[in-house]
Amino acid sequence: MSVRRHARWGLGAAAVALIVMSSPLTAGSQPAGKPVRIGVLCLVTCEGPGLVAFREALRDLGYVEGRTLAFEYRDAAGKTERLAPLADELVRSKVDLIFTPRGTAPALAAKRATATIPIVIGAVGDPVKAGIVPSLARPGGNVTGMSSLNLELEGKRIELLRELVPKVSRVGVFWDQDNPYSALATKEVEGAARALGVRIVAVRLSGPADLDAAFTALKRERAEALVVHGYVATQQNRKPIIRFAAANRLPAVYAVREDVDEGGLLSYGANVADISRRAAHYADRILKGARPADLPVEQATTVELIVNRKTAAALGLVVPSALLLRADHIIE
Repeated sequence: MSVRRHARWGLGAAAVALIVMSSPLTAGSQPAGKPVRIGVLCLVTCEGPGLVAFREALRDLGYVEGRTLAFEYRDAAGKTERLAPLADELVRSKVDLIFTPRGTAPALAAKRATATIPIVIGAVGDPVKAGIVPSLARPGGNVTGMSSLNLELEGKRIELLRELVPKVSRVGVFWDQDNPYSALATKEVEGAARALGVRIVAVRLSGPADLDAAFTALKRERAEALVVHGYVATQQNRKPIIRFAAANRLPAVYAVREDVDEGGLLSYGANVADISRRAAHYADRILKGARPADLPVEQATTVELIVNRKTAAALGLVVPSALLLRADHIIE
């Protein structure tokens, strides 16, 4: 059984007016001559559904790679400290635009590297709280793009976990105080947990070297379930975390659909491919003359709930029918 709901995007009145006033040129009308160059800055990897969707959307808008469009990729391989020099490389190479498909850290690195080259951000949890833009409606400067609403969803994930396992009282959370999104997300989770009477067991995870200690701490503190927010270390260690949850019979809620595809129990978050397709339209408008400062940051107004019933059965859980009815995709 599989159900799909299309994501809708929130646009203010100003954004709607801009779409009408500066609608993109028709396909095939990209000026001939030197191709536009887009720098892509990634923390873990530039491969994945986000970049695929971004490239496909630009192709649909009339761009032809190798003729009117060229990409320059910079991949930090999960090392946050490499983002700043890689962003500087893109600036020195004089790309026409920088795209950060996913994550707060690459967006911040790009913003710090240049105040003049346009930057389009992809799936960023909360670009205002992270200091990427001062306002969604009026981003100002050279940065605009998309918000995945992940930070606002952290509390909802705790609620979904409680709905699935009503008696849960101790929930484990992986976090990294040096990662800008993880630090914000952990505070949101802790606030939501307090309101529900749930104790949070926060364990540090900044890389593979921390896995054993993190798993040991969760066992020692008798964590009964997990909330796994999406940042570099959890994405790098997706498979070990999913295996740990399965081996210790811990229900886990994730931010990223790929975790559920790999065997995780449940995820709740915006669709990264949809975000990147919208980001491509921002890039197109900017490359054709629009100013990033004039383009409000868009937010997802619909997110995806993905449930893996096979994993639920293995954990001895019966997913409530109300939860199944709200699911966008059910993996049997």
